[in-house]
Amino acid sequence: MSSPLAIVLGVGGLYVGQSIIGGLTFIALPSVLRERNLPLDQIGLLYLAVLPWAFKFLWAPAVERYRLPATGHSRSRSIVLLGGLISAAGLMSAGLIGPSAFMPLLIVLLLIAFATSTSDIACDGHAVETLSERYHGWGNAAQVGGAYLGSAIGSGLFLVLVAQYGWGVACFAMAALLIVLGLLFVVSPAPPSPGRDHRPSLRQALQRRDMHLGLALAAVNVIAQKWGVSMLGPFLIDSGLDLTSLGIVNGVGGMAVGFVCALIGGALVRLCGARTVLALALMLQAVALSGLAYAAWKGGVGQPLLLILALASSSGIMALGFVALYAQFMAVSDPRQAGIDFTLLQCMDALVSMAGGMGAGWIAQHWGYGLYFGLAALLALAAAPIAAILSHRVAVRSDARKVQREALAGVPSGR
Repeated sequence: MSSPLAIVLGVGGLYVGQSIIGGLTFIALPSVLRERNLPLDQIGLLYLAVLPWAFKFLWAPAVERYRLPATGHSRSRSIVLLGGLISAAGLMSAGLIGPSAFMPLLIVLLLIAFATSTSDIACDGHAVETLSERYHGWGNAAQVGGAYLGSAIGSGLFLVLVAQYGWGVACFAMAALLIVLGLLFVVSPAPPSPGRDHRPSLRQALQRRDMHLGLALAAVNVIAQKWGVSMLGPFLIDSGLDLTSLGIVNGVGGMAVGFVCALIGGALVRLCGARTVLALALMLQAVALSGLAYAAWKGGVGQPLLLILALASSSGIMALGFVALYAQFMAVSDPRQAGIDFTLLQCMDALVSMAGGMGAGWIAQHWGYGLYFGLAALLALAAAPIAAILSHRVAVRSDARKVQREALAGVPSGR
């Protein structure tokens, strides 16, 4: 049987790699483009690269049926290997294209996003089906901690490399790192291969009430957490921060704060429950965004305070909340078709993120950063009680479904 530690390390490595691309695309690249004086509304178009993540549920059933044949080992590793090679090749192509050719670069980023989002279907399905419930906390920590580590590398180390050695070297370095991280998953031990009589289906997922609640919870959380930080990089550049300094802050600061808060979030979820942690994270985000709104309106606020608020909102508080959210995602997902279920929930996250990212660029360009952060703070405050209610209902529905499934299978509850 596969070691839980090996599974967690493999999943964590993939999340680091995927988030390197996300940090590069949505955090580092907007800052690079802003330094080259591209308008904010054009920078907001980068969020079109979220499209594959938003609509990967359309091909998730086909991927899941291929991944889980009727007999024999799952094909998770072959899917991940191919996706990793395509992503690395795409990053090398981006290095050759350069950041000034905006539309060709955006096309390459869309291709990379398609490859990584497809690999993610296999990765998440593998995690849910191979980790028993007692190890779900480890899986959540690997997902969220890996995501913040990767985002810190993609938004921090990448910017430092761009500033010191140029765009091409930075892209090639990220491609090499992506391959190394993918190997952690590809060479991990294969899980058991039971016979499978369940045919993964998108319809079965969409017919469940707990999935409806999970999708609503994902949307509310993204509106409150992610919309407010979409233009954070350009705001810091316009406030006088250079790329090297921003890269160091995003990298070292984001990695440390995000990882520590992910661990704290995991402990709090175990002690207080996901409902309490989600509501707490959203209220804290409202406070941090209010501080950014005040800084944007007043102007002349010292860079140390700006950086504290930026790290709190984009790394610490989001890590706290996403540990709880991903715990709910695992609870909602059916282990027999986890790749489809988890994908649906992530697609809602990505779709709402894309809409908010593009809208954020327009609001910041035409109405200013102050109003943009102020509106985001109000959304976060309003979302806190809604997220708490939805989280509670998700837990109740998921527990009832689990008891019913175990009763039909003749498994004692509470395993």
